[in-house]
Amino acid sequence: MDNMPKAVFSEVSGLQMETELFEYQEGGNNSYVHRLPGITKAGNVTLKRGVARDNELFKWYQRVARGVMDLRSVTITLYATQEAQPVVTWELLNAFPCKWTGPQLSAGTDAVAIETIELAHVGILAVE
Repeated sequence: MDNMPKAVFSEVSGLQMETELFEYQEGGNNSYVHRLPGITKAGNVTLKRGVARDNELFKWYQRVARGVMDLRSVTITLYATQEAQPVVTWELLNAFPCKWTGPQLSAGTDAVAIETIELAHVGILAVE
């Protein structure tokens, strides 16, 4: 993430893009409907990780919640578990946090405290 340290996440979901279809039937030609690409929309991406000492993700969310337009490029890299080699990398364009969820806390369990941040963005690029 721009101006943020690297972070490790246990789960990433919502890496998706969807292009709407524009359909129209040509006058006089009733054998098929033309289908053309329309607007492409990006889905929100959700990142989950164990709560860390640095609170940068929450601070970023707070800035945006106060109305500061803090758009960033966010790089997500999938690593092969055994070799720790990058498999594929994506870049989220003009990303900003739209939701932050803190951990569920219970004194009766030793489960890892997980924080979740949801990022809105305008598109995903495959990074070579």
